[in-house]
Amino acid sequence: VGLHNCGFRRPKSLLDTARFTLSFDSQHRKKHQDSRALWKHEAVQKYLETLSKEYQQVNHLLNADSINDFEQRTLRRRCADLSPIAAAFQEIKEAEREVQELEAMCRDLDSRDEKQLLELALEEKETLEEKINTLCRKLFQLLVPKEKYDRSHVILEVTAGRTTGGDICQQFTKEMFEMYQNYADYKRWTFDIVNYTPAEIGGLHHAAAHISGDDVYRHLKYEGGTHRVQRIPETGLSSRMQRIHTGTMSVIVLPQPEELVCSLLSWAFDVSSLECPCKGLAVECQQERSQQINKEIALRTLKAKLYQQIIEKQLSQEQSARKLQLGTRAQAERIRTYNFTQDRVTDHRISYDARNIKEILSGKEALDKLINRLLEFAEIEAVTEYLENLQALEGGGG
Repeated sequence: VGLHNCGFRRPKSLLDTARFTLSFDSQHRKKHQDSRALWKHEAVQKYLETLSKEYQQVNHLLNADSINDFEQRTLRRRCADLSPIAAAFQEIKEAEREVQELEAMCRDLDSRDEKQLLELALEEKETLEEKINTLCRKLFQLLVPKEKYDRSHVILEVTAGRTTGGDICQQFTKEMFEMYQNYADYKRWTFDIVNYTPAEIGGLHHAAAHISGDDVYRHLKYEGGTHRVQRIPETGLSSRMQRIHTGTMSVIVLPQPEELVCSLLSWAFDVSSLECPCKGLAVECQQERSQQINKEIALRTLKAKLYQQIIEKQLSQEQSARKLQLGTRAQAERIRTYNFTQDRVTDHRISYDARNIKEILSGKEALDKLINRLLEFAEIEAVTEYLENLQALEGGGG
């Protein structure tokens, strides 16, 4: 008996098809600000119920004697995909039932003699709520497919923008580069400087680093873009004006493949620089005294840039291709603003404000919290987009 003949029809799922788009013209999905809010959505509940039933059905079919070896292998793979999702779904349901029981008990505990018991019940309820929030995040992480490049190392480049005086951008670029260097240390990654071009007044024109470690690209992929700074300069020519200046710097994050199999037809070697004329790419490294080491670093950087071109070409062919990397470096394309006078960092893509710029720029817990908020938003966006597409197909009879 075939899978379809016995009534089993595997629906397309996020495990196969979902992609994430975080674009500047999105409305930030204001109705789904966090995992818990999305969990309560009727369409999400319906979809998870479908997956839970499918898991039960797959388990039942696995015990049937009539399926052949090929069908059994297919069902086992599907069972492995669905098992953690079904388990998390049931665990959240159970925790919610416990919360409801505690709420009912709290309504009955209103006398003074029961005050201590009420406090204990409320503490338990708060613990369960935190557990549910964590499980919801875990569930959506399971639903969203792992991106192909998430585990890759990266080449991170920073470049100062232009503004009146100029030095505000260069100083900010230096602070940003140091922030990512500190963040790499915080995450226990390796941070190797590839290129460093300082500015005259203690700032930075351009720098690049190779960052290696666990899931580096996953955490840094949404840092690429234009970052805006608003501050009263403390040093340099602009500081004499004693007014708020606005400047920008850009960040580019390129996944670094372990091995890149490609044909680089025409290479031109020049001591510490490499060019790939057929791709319009060129890189340079002057960090080390050894010409051979400089060539190796430059080659690694060039491979990453070429690899990025391949990735972008692949993504551009998909309907949900991301557009997170650098555009024209115009302020209108900014992804984040660092307002020193208000001590506030705003990520415009997710309408998220964080206080204490110094903590963000220290590259530790505060930055990690902001980056994880972006990742959570990405997961929510992926689920939301998929469900909207699914509803559209069902509405059209597709």
